[in-house]
Amino acid sequence: MPTTYKYQASASWVLHQRGIVRADDSIPYALDFTVPPEFGGEPGLWTPEHLLLAAVASCYVATFRGTAEASKMAFRGIDVTVEGVIEKQEGSLRFTKIVLRPEAAIDRQEDYELARRLLDKAERGCLIARSLSSEIQLQPKVFVETPLPV
Repeated sequence: MPTTYKYQASASWVLHQRGIVRADDSIPYALDFTVPPEFGGEPGLWTPEHLLLAAVASCYVATFRGTAEASKMAFRGIDVTVEGVIEKQEGSLRFTKIVLRPEAAIDRQEDYELARRLLDKAERGCLIARSLSSEIQLQPKVFVETPLPV
């Protein structure tokens, strides 16, 4: 198994208030983006700030899925909301805190503690979050959902 992996993305500014970001040729869709409206950007489009938080959210969900599978714990679903706080420090804006609020739904009450541990483990294992210098806070919730009768 390799120990080094490479990924590629590119961005171009195409209009006065809008750019396009693309991944490598294996991903066919580009995303329009802009700067946040509070900095003069076009409302209703992705921003680099949203893309960073989306990367954290998607990485966290994928990491949880992998840890749950490795632990042989079935789960009904997981949703995560990610909130980033940007502050001016030393003359520059930066993300100072990212709060992850995952909500995992499980079928069995017996899996509750395991699910909590796996939510914590997913935060520690999320490659994107580990690569950032921001403080990462985890506020997990686990819900037991009774399966519907067949």
